[in-house]
Amino acid sequence: MNPATAPDPHTITSLPQLEALFGAVGEASLKKEVDYLHPAYQDMIRASPFAVLATSGPGGLDTSPRGDPPGFVAIQDDKTLLLPERRGNNRIDSLRNLLTDSRVALIFFVPGVGETLRVCGRARISVAPEMLQRFAMEGKLPHCVLVISVESVFFQCARALQRSKLWQAAPQTRPDVPTPGAMLQALTASAIDGEKYDRELPARQKSTLY
Repeated sequence: MNPATAPDPHTITSLPQLEALFGAVGEASLKKEVDYLHPAYQDMIRASPFAVLATSGPGGLDTSPRGDPPGFVAIQDDKTLLLPERRGNNRIDSLRNLLTDSRVALIFFVPGVGETLRVCGRARISVAPEMLQRFAMEGKLPHCVLVISVESVFFQCARALQRSKLWQAAPQTRPDVPTPGAMLQALTASAIDGEKYDRELPARQKSTLY
């Protein structure tokens, strides 16, 4: 066999190998998962102003941030969540995926809280007028609402947020990372004027938030 194509002996390829790395699952880690929105989990959703939505489609996987005032994801009942789709960049990657694969996953964050909440289920896209009106913000309706049928819910422990120190005070100045304009200018070989883009971005975002 060509050494270049030989399998890496350090690559995990089986479930027994993988499980041996981590050991047995603790009782609490198993019992915290339920197939409905327990009242304790509903409290976390009502307190959350930010979530990440994961979908899958013909082009692959996608994750997308979602945010609004706390409780922006409404609890219809203990098996159903409602997520309004606000104005964005019109790529609609998540929504395209849902047309062919209804599976979704959400992870909810609550500022200052180490635990996050994970929800898995299936979603459909609704444009029912009464549904859109329910989620009006600043006189603007969402484009549509995701009606999510819940299949699995559990909270994630705080270790990742503790290690990352995510909720420590944010720096007063922007970290040393490229601005949106700088990234676009580099990606387009200067076809987009990065300085102009950055200069106009705050006003554009403010005027098109909803």
